[in-house]
Amino acid sequence: MTKRISIIGSTGSIGQSALSVVAYANTMGEGPRFEIEALTAQSSVDSLARQACRFGAKRAVIGDETLYGELKERLAGSGVEPAAGSAEIVAAASIPVDRVVAAIVGIAGLRSTYAALAAGNSVALANKESMVCAGPLLRKTAARTGAAIVPTDSEHNAMFQVMENPLDVDRLILTASGGPFLRTPLNRLKTVTPDEACAHPRWSMGRKISVDSASFINKALELIEASFLFDVPESRIDVLVHPQSVIHSMVSYVDGSFLAQLGTPDMQTPIAHALTWPDRRVTTSVERLDLAAIARLDFEEVDDARFPAIRLAREALRDSNAALIAMNAANEIAVDAFLDGRCRFTDINQIVETAVSAAGQLLSGHDGEPGLEDIVAMDEKARAFGGDLVETGRIETKSEI
Repeated sequence: MTKRISIIGSTGSIGQSALSVVAYANTMGEGPRFEIEALTAQSSVDSLARQACRFGAKRAVIGDETLYGELKERLAGSGVEPAAGSAEIVAAASIPVDRVVAAIVGIAGLRSTYAALAAGNSVALANKESMVCAGPLLRKTAARTGAAIVPTDSEHNAMFQVMENPLDVDRLILTASGGPFLRTPLNRLKTVTPDEACAHPRWSMGRKISVDSASFINKALELIEASFLFDVPESRIDVLVHPQSVIHSMVSYVDGSFLAQLGTPDMQTPIAHALTWPDRRVTTSVERLDLAAIARLDFEEVDDARFPAIRLAREALRDSNAALIAMNAANEIAVDAFLDGRCRFTDINQIVETAVSAAGQLLSGHDGEPGLEDIVAMDEKARAFGGDLVETGRIETKSEI
């Protein structure tokens, strides 16, 4: 059976991997496994137009409205309908399909993810920031419309694949490669460059998520996401450093069993599963795992002095929705500043910690469970605060680096 999908954020690393899955799967059977309804991008008009034409998308949407003319010109005669603007991206996510891939990086993906679920579209969720900032809202919306939220981050998809009866779960165990700075001397971290931070030893990712991985903010956000996705408190979620990145996560059960999902570090595997679940899997071009060649699997505890982000995530989860929103917003601002050379790598966690500590006062007036517009407003306030921290350097932290 052919599945109709839309990819919201098709030109980023997740979107490109999703299209690689589609391209390979469609060559392996008697007929196509997937058809593309809509593809969207923010500004990469050339890539979007090429993707839309190659995959026969019905609609291509560019977020930057000034690029509409260029997109229309490039799609002329192709049969692909062009559109532009943030509202059109939300509209594309609302078109009825079998699965929407939520692949926009950052809180920018929240509106389209919410719109997809509100329209009853099941979502392959690769946009962790939406769940971090709006987990209860997204889960409630999915329950109301009957849409499924299919975890697509490698770690959450791993747990999803080995999740039996949730009532039997004892603990969730997230694994982390340790990133490029696992063995870097602490006093050297203040001077690392963006290129060094983006040189991940295992995964090929975009620059923002690569920096998040280097700082462990990515793993911190994944801890929060796991808590909301699987309805498990942070006290029952562990994080282990696993440099080989072979075990992507584990679930332990009350009878003492541990179930783990293993595979080569390639996002095509979790994406392929998320696109087809609960139906049969599709063949991918992913390199197969050779355990004899790997020979050993190592694990170690997370060093809080090196990676305080895990502690900050736990504190934010115990605190409030405001603290979670502040954590994500401050991180996005700080990472942009680091990549632009306006702050040091070690400032990122310190800016996040300061924002989380100030969240209660900063984002007051939003009592109870926030709605979509409340979350957007809180995010804007937290971003302004984070930007001020970058510019003034008024950072308060318990961190040692």
